[in-house]
Parts: sequence; C-alpha cells; structure tokens
Amino acid sequence: MRINEQNYVDEAEKVIIFLKNEQDKNARSEQLVTTTKLRNLLAMSADIYNEVVNQKEDTLSEDVCARIEYLRVRMLYEAGRDPSVRKFVDKAELVKVLKEINGSRKKYILFNRYMEALVAFRKFHVEKDD
Repeated sequence: MRINEQNYVDEAEKVIIFLKNEQDKNARSEQLVTTTKLRNLLAMSADIYNEVVNQKEDTLSEDVCARIEYLRVRMLYEAGRDPSVRKFVDKAELVKVLKEINGSRKKYILFNRYMEALVAFRKFHVEKDD
C-alpha cells in the first residue's frame, strides 16, 4: 500500500503542500480544493469508518466492501465534476488507495486516517478558502 502507519501523515502533508505550491505558481488561476469539498469526501469515508471500527473481524463484510466500492465511485464522480477535486484525488492517489484496501479492516482504518490528515493539512497550510 502506498501509505502505511509510519508515513501517512507525511504523505498527506506532501500532497497539500504540492497542491498549494501549484496554485501559487499558477497565480491562483487554478483553485485549490476547498475544505468543504474535502470534508464532504471525509464524511463519506467516516460513515464507513464508524462501521468498520466496531467490527471485530480483520476481513470486512461484503456490505462494507460494497460501500467502499461506492465510495470510490463517488470520489470519481466528484473528481469529474470539479477540476480541483480531480487534481486532489489524483495527487493523493485516493482511488488507488481505496482499491488496495481489498477487504482489510486495518487498511480501511489507515485510509480514513489519511483522509483526516489531508483535511487537517489543508486547513493548516491554507489560510482561508477563496
């Protein structure tokens, strides 16, 4: 998996710093994904996380795996609607990370923490949304 328990925080920060620098370099012609849009993606992830965290088995149920697949579809849909979301989803490799979960409870929990870190660094490194 591209992220692990030792590097997901640093990887999230690298993504946000890269996107912020790209925006600054392009004289703000490209918008950085807004905190609101990021929080919407996180909310979809957190909904599944609440179920996963209470599950005792290491392998996720079919229902949860189906919800993760739907989350992947929703991320792709949101990325298709908004170029800033697309750039974010691509740079953070969210679709790839979701595919790599492959029914693992531990990997989904890590994915959700990665999402939380991305939102936190977006809020920390960018003073306000335009």
